[in-house]
Formats: sequence, structure tokens, C-alpha cells
Amino acid sequence: MSKQEITNVMEYEAIAKEKLPKMIYDYYSSAAEDEWTLKENRNAYSRITFRPRILIDVSNVDTSATVLGFKISMPIMIAPTAMQKMAHPDGEYATARAASSANTIMTLSSWATSSVEEVASTGPGVRFFQLYVMKDRHVVEQLVRRAEKAGFKAIALTVDTPRLGRREVDIKNRFNLPPHLSLKNYEGLDLGNLDQSSGSGLSAYVASQVDRSLSWKDVKWLQSITSLPILVKGVLTAEDARIAINVGAQGIIVSNHGARQLDYVPATINALEEVVKAAQGRVPVFVDGGIRRGTDVFKALALGASGVFIGRPVIFSLAAEGEAGIKKVLQMLKDEFELTMALSGCRSLQEITRDHIRTEWDLPRVSPRL
Repeated sequence: MSKQEITNVMEYEAIAKEKLPKMIYDYYSSAAEDEWTLKENRNAYSRITFRPRILIDVSNVDTSATVLGFKISMPIMIAPTAMQKMAHPDGEYATARAASSANTIMTLSSWATSSVEEVASTGPGVRFFQLYVMKDRHVVEQLVRRAEKAGFKAIALTVDTPRLGRREVDIKNRFNLPPHLSLKNYEGLDLGNLDQSSGSGLSAYVASQVDRSLSWKDVKWLQSITSLPILVKGVLTAEDARIAINVGAQGIIVSNHGARQLDYVPATINALEEVVKAAQGRVPVFVDGGIRRGTDVFKALALGASGVFIGRPVIFSLAAEGEAGIKKVLQMLKDEFELTMALSGCRSLQEITRDHIRTEWDLPRVSPRL
């Protein structure tokens, strides 16, 4: 498929599959156990339908959004994905440049193959840093300080990974980071090396270093060492949303880790409204997982999200075409989202309401009185 023929985000996955070694493609594309949640993340969007409003002047449609006080071109941001240089030699550099050129936010993974300093060196841009809390808190503190110093604007604290999910494809492939790459944010820190002999080297590495004792008190601890806003990433219930806000989180990301952790958790779009209602507007709620169309973005916003994050579409387009691929994905999603807004009768994000969609869990609708 030539570059000219690509008309949607999904088409990049097939190109990535062709281009990448099996072990690497599988690492990016796979999920936990039966991969039920992986499929459900996508399928759940297809069960939400629109209630478009007609005869509204949509000659000007504004997709711009504000996230933590930063004005961006659209409510579509880049989720943290690990080890991007496995997909393309430019890795996180390309992602950072593409995000900046689209005037949106990139989240850098703790487990990136480029460091916070290297990503900052690509030029200006609003960037968040995703954090795994390791057993050695001194290591965590160093990472946070480095991210602050490099100009990152928020910490996305991953909270759904006390242990790594069981990704059977990685076990079969004996997944390991290719020898010419390293987890740059940890260089110079004593963390041991990825063990290549066990079923999944990455799993062994995480198991040995990620702190299984992580609890809500550590969110407080994190606030004590940084002034950056903390987004709690991996919330799926109203109960946890309320606790997150009570301990001082400044945002919530509804996420099931791309279905890579606990299989049979709901699709994130189906967990979103519960979390939004619990947050009661006190903090912004974001969502990731399964977003492949501008229509998906609109549905998430109609259910109360302040914005969405995309992961695999970035990796697959990076593998296919490098920086240009990611730019194309961001542009396609923005164009589709803008078209969805226009055809639904919405001229700004503020005009997108719950009444613009119908979900399976809605009660039969009584015609509103005019």
C-alpha cells in the first residue's frame, strides 16, 4: 500500500506487520491472555451511535482543547508506549517532533529508548512523563527531577501494573529488547539488565524492579517530591476515581493499559462515564484504548472525557513511515473528528453533549418536550 493510498489509521497496522520483525510487531500488538479486552476496546466504540443535530451553521468548527491549562489543536494526545526505537530508528524523537508539529501533547514512557533530555532536545512542545514507581525510591526521585528539568509538564503515574500482565505471545517469542537499544532513562542507574533467558525478559525485569507495594500513600509521596501535576493512569472504577481525587491527583486517565494487564476488564469507553460521574468535574478525565477514528474521539468527549490518548496507532505509523506517518495519523484523526463535529452540529468541544450519542446502557428515550 503506497503512502497516497492510506486513508485511515487502521491501515498502518498491516504495513507495520509487514515491516517489523515478528517479535517486535507481536510485542506492540498483543495483549493479556485471551485478548478479550483488546478486542472489546475497539468493539465497544462500534456499539455507540450518534444523535446528530441538523441545520446548525457549521461553517466554522473549532477542535482546539485546553489540557491542564495548555491550549492544544485538538483533544487527541499521544499515550506513552515503550521502546519506540524498536519500531523505527528515530523512535521517540520522531514522536516528539510529530506531536509538536501537530500542536498536541506527547507522553514519554519511563521505558523509552530515548531519554527525557534527548526528547527535550527535539525542540519546544508540551510533554508529559509516564512514571513507573520502582522499589528504589531514589531512582524514582532522580527520574522525576530529570523530567522536571527537561521541561516536562506533568507526571502520568501508571497504577495498574503492580505486576506485569501475562502476554503469552511475548512468552512464546522470548521477547527481549534488541541488544543495540537500551532503556535510556535508566542508563547510569543500577537496575540490572534485561534478562534474555527467561520466558519474557521484560517481565523478569519488571518483576524484579517495579514496586508491588505501591499504594495511595505513594501518590502523596510523589506530590511531596514534585510540583508537577499528577495524572493517575489506570483508573476503571468510580471508587478509585474518588480516592484519586481525594489524595490530590490533578487528572485521571481511564485506561486498561491497552488491554495488556488484566484481561476481561471492560473496554475503557464503557468504564469512562462511571469515572466521569464520580469525578463530578473536580478534575479532568481522559481516556485511552481502542481509539482509531475521529468518531471514537467524539464519542469519548460526549461521555465526558476532556481528551483522549492514542498508543498503538502512533507505534504502527512510526514503524511504517517514521515521523511522517505519525503526523499523518494525527492529521487524519483531527480531520475525521472535525467532520464528525460538523455532521453532529457541534462547532466547539463545549457543544458536544451526552445527548449527541446513544449507548447500550441508555434507558429508552422519551422525546424531549420542545
